[in-house]
Amino acid sequence: MNIEVFTDFACPFCYIGKRKLAMAIEQLGLQDDVHITYKSYQLNPEADREKTIPLYETEFSKETAAEITEHAKEVGLTYAFDRVQIGNTENAHRLAKWAKTQGKEAAFIEEMFHRYFTQGLNTNSHAELLDVVASTGLPVEEAAAVLEDVTAFQEQLAQDRYDVQQIPVTSVPFFVFENRYGIKGAEPLKIFVETLQQTKAYVTKEQSLQIQGEQGANCSVDGCE
Repeated sequence: MNIEVFTDFACPFCYIGKRKLAMAIEQLGLQDDVHITYKSYQLNPEADREKTIPLYETEFSKETAAEITEHAKEVGLTYAFDRVQIGNTENAHRLAKWAKTQGKEAAFIEEMFHRYFTQGLNTNSHAELLDVVASTGLPVEEAAAVLEDVTAFQEQLAQDRYDVQQIPVTSVPFFVFENRYGIKGAEPLKIFVETLQQTKAYVTKEQSLQIQGEQGANCSVDGCE
């Protein structure tokens, strides 16, 4: 089954939702039956590309951070919001598209989320982004070339923006299952499990021949009736 995940690296609920989806897939034993496509969604496309802002210098409160931290712990994630800094995520999304061409999109995205919410990764820093590239076994020189060419993988980001408008997606995370079912936000794990079960049933039904109407007049090796 095909699953589209609309996400941004600066979204704490996106990492939580991503982990819940993975847990649900594992719980149902669907690892070999699921194909995940990640779609970029920049929460703040106008964010400064040079300077970063500590998260706690924005409207994001420590009370909110505490609530999200507890939510994250439920799925085995440890957030360090005191280290998080807000920058522009476009380059990270472009590298994710490039990593997909190398067959390592999922690994790159996972490492990006981990470093952003636990180590204070600066998405404006080419050096730090390239360190993520290296840690996932991707060719650093090729990634550096992607970062230097500001036009690289812009078409893919534009396609994602188009897809966002068609659904439409107004917040992330947003999960689309076989273009039929959707989950908005980091819902409880049981919602992911139930949606996967529904989607599997739908896909199975679509792949089998559906006989319409009553059994009409027909002939078989046993004669006509």
